Amino acid sequence: MNIYEIFNSLRYRHENEVVEFKKAENSFSFDDLGKYFSALSNEANLREKDFAWLVFGVHDKTREILGTSYKNGMKSLQRLKFDLSQHTTDGNTFRDIFELEVEGKRVLMFQIPAAPRGIPMAWQGHFYARRGESLVALDMSKYEEIRRQRVNEDWTAKVVADATIDDLDKEAIAKAREGYKQRYPKLAKECDGWEDKVFLDKAGLTIDGKVTRTTLLLVGKETAAHKLNHIAQIVWKCFQDGQVFGDIYTIPFVLTTTELLGRIRNYRFKIYPKDSLIPAEVWKYDTESILEGMHNSIAHQKYEKNARIIVTENMDSLKFQNDGSFYEGDYKEYITGEKTPKNYRNPALVKAMVNIRMIDTQGYGIHKMYQSQKDRYLPMPDYDLSTADEVILNLPGTIIDENYSLMLLANQDMSLIDAVLLDQVQKGKPISDEAIKMLRKKGLIEGRKPHLFVSKQIAKATNTQVEYTLKKGFNDAECQEWVMKALNDHKVLSRKQINELLWNKLPMDFTEEQKMSKIKNLLYKMHKNDEIWLDEDRMWHRKES
Repeated sequence: MNIYEIFNSLRYRHENEVVEFKKAENSFSFDDLGKYFSALSNEANLREKDFAWLVFGVHDKTREILGTSYKNGMKSLQRLKFDLSQHTTDGNTFRDIFELEVEGKRVLMFQIPAAPRGIPMAWQGHFYARRGESLVALDMSKYEEIRRQRVNEDWTAKVVADATIDDLDKEAIAKAREGYKQRYPKLAKECDGWEDKVFLDKAGLTIDGKVTRTTLLLVGKETAAHKLNHIAQIVWKCFQDGQVFGDIYTIPFVLTTTELLGRIRNYRFKIYPKDSLIPAEVWKYDTESILEGMHNSIAHQKYEKNARIIVTENMDSLKFQNDGSFYEGDYKEYITGEKTPKNYRNPALVKAMVNIRMIDTQGYGIHKMYQSQKDRYLPMPDYDLSTADEVILNLPGTIIDENYSLMLLANQDMSLIDAVLLDQVQKGKPISDEAIKMLRKKGLIEGRKPHLFVSKQIAKATNTQVEYTLKKGFNDAECQEWVMKALNDHKVLSRKQINELLWNKLPMDFTEEQKMSKIKNLLYKMHKNDEIWLDEDRMWHRKES
């Protein structure tokens, strides 16, 4: 239903514990707003509703449209969402605020998410509830009922009461069946003889013949998406040649992820080793890696947040975004393929996706993705976990640093761990002291933390000696020689002139502040050693012996 249909369905039924109408024609107490947020959120949780609604601009008895001027403008409403979040449990706020024009008047609909399972919703440290049409304190029985809930209940395992097998896509079921036979080749012949109902249960797509959220996400018809009470979409955004375009994909994900894959621009390009006429030809993206990124986003999405999965295609990379923190461990633990996860955010969905060969559960997916980048001499994937409740995977599709790719090409027996660590060095990202020590021991890096660079040994193998020198910079003695030579030629130099003389001779990774400090210390050292002196006009001279 669209928002107007939702409004009408609320308007013409009796007000209950999860719906509240208020006149609020001109203003409304911020404190009362918070109390209603707490109360309606807790009641939605107790009644197993995804959301509650608070509606402004409607008479609570007659349902007459009165209109409201409260917080006029979307900027004020967005600010209200932020302000409210400062006083609620875990910073929760309205999922959305809708401005409607009904009978020529402005109506506001506040969409309030249900309190998280096991966690009552508070406003300024106090808990509220509804009793009939009254706002009251959350009584102990309701408080304990929420606290006793299983926090880790699997959203994807819930049976969709009004969904049947008629809501499932035949083509999607056939695709899932093919994946099942590839996963379990010994059962392939037997699988061909199963009716759809039998197969769906065997694959974990249904539970005892009942359609679950997992069923609809993977093999449900697009027309049945509304039964999920979830947006259930993957948004593809593409930035190419100064143009922006894209599309939206929804269920069944077993089919639509392949459709999206077909839209992504993938082609072969050549890497030319120096001093060789024979190029290495590689694909921009590995197909399995693209599907790994999309399927992992689906498997590990935190569906309770009702968010979209976003796939962004830039000129030189792909980005996959899904809600929900990295569920178990650190992604770095999965790079070698040695770690196997014990738990999953969405067990029912993961089980089904494994059975129909969309993902694996051995922890190999991330490993394969990194290994594929190494085998194609491309930069490694990057996980951005800086946002507390979001995972962003960046998959490079072109050479960032040609010398790094040539390094991999020249050293194909290099271990994956070494390649990953050197990739971090090439990107200027920090690595641990243990890793630095190990790479130094192998002669792969030089420089001082945090200004590390690929060593001369590797630079020589890849013909990048010039870059090596630029990254390393000149040492103190060499810089002093340049100053003395310039003073011989020009007799006096200002600090600005000395800066210009030495600026590009210092390590290229130095910041402007670090270069200024380095030159200052160098001049102090030369002055202390009676090599140069400073006159009253702040000009430097060579000291005559």
